[in-house]
Amino acid sequence: MYFAINDDKVPGTIVYRRDMDGSTGLEFLGKIFFLKDGILLSQLRRISGVDGSTLQNWVKRGWIPNTTNKLYSMDMFARIIIINMLRDTMQLSKISFLLSYINGTPGDKTDDIIPESKLYDYICKITDSMLGDESYNGERLRSLIESKIEQGDLNPAIPDAKERLVSALEVIVTSRYAAIIKAHSDELFDKLPGSDQR
Repeated sequence: MYFAINDDKVPGTIVYRRDMDGSTGLEFLGKIFFLKDGILLSQLRRISGVDGSTLQNWVKRGWIPNTTNKLYSMDMFARIIIINMLRDTMQLSKISFLLSYINGTPGDKTDDIIPESKLYDYICKITDSMLGDESYNGERLRSLIESKIEQGDLNPAIPDAKERLVSALEVIVTSRYAAIIKAHSDELFDKLPGSDQR
């Protein structure tokens, strides 16, 4: 199915791509964290649109590690915007499982297949490659994912790291694509006469 739609916001945020010179993934994160080791909650909220009570809930449930000196690191921020980008189309418990499947315990880098910032980069690159191309199916998606993964990015101590990452990315990218279609559907609905009186 092809809708000829685009994603005009940086995935997982309320920031328009045009305001970031089209940047997504690591390029976007690099602009946010340029000359900074972390960002404050107020900055995170302004960029992601996630409110403070939601973040506290995610921390309490163990989905996000506690901050250091009240600063969110690049990988913590990436994890938050990954959760945020998927929550319209996937249950939070499933998102948490996927992120744990890839990276074990939040905040423990030793069990990570890949840093969350790099995972976010892969999600953005793969999704951007799919948008505007009507020929994608499950087989082509898996092939695209495999072609984007660089073996040097993976933790060699994790058995089957690449296979686990590819399988999880299939789910994540499909859900992300569904979220883009849902947002497009919502936009079309809002244009219907009288839809504002629902």
